[in-house]
Amino acid sequence: MKGMGILFLVMLLSIGVATLWDSLPVIKNSVHVVLDPSAGKILDWNTTFGLIIITGFLTFLTTLLQKYATDQSALKTIKEEQKIIQQEMKLVKENPEKSMELSKKSMELVMKAMPLSMRPLIYTAIPFILFLRWFGDYFSVHPVKILGFMSGIWAYIVFSIILSMIFRKWLKVH
Repeated sequence: MKGMGILFLVMLLSIGVATLWDSLPVIKNSVHVVLDPSAGKILDWNTTFGLIIITGFLTFLTTLLQKYATDQSALKTIKEEQKIIQQEMKLVKENPEKSMELSKKSMELVMKAMPLSMRPLIYTAIPFILFLRWFGDYFSVHPVKILGFMSGIWAYIVFSIILSMIFRKWLKVH
């Protein structure tokens, strides 16, 4: 539970950073000094491809963190146990007592996996929030529709989900 306390603290700090973005200019200006000449130039070159490149880079980094900052063998074991429990639940759906017992076991496995899978969030939460706020600023100054219909933030989310599935499969992340 100690790790969950640290995670909670990091999440509070992330919310604080996001909240103070406009009222504490040093945060906003510092991020712009770093990202405008790097990520900003990539987006200025070609918004769609630039966003795919930036999203790919960030998603690849977070996937690597997910793979190497978590106990992959423990997560794999937990997922296998969850599959077995789900199969058993399908067989005993007529028996509410047995179904409830299996549901309780499944919830215990979820609670066991949560601290393991949340660890990388400790390292990525604040940079991710800063990047999202910067994206918001960038796309408010350069309003554009990615692929003709998505705003920049939504395009980032869609590209991130797609690339995350690809990288997780490729890197065998559980």
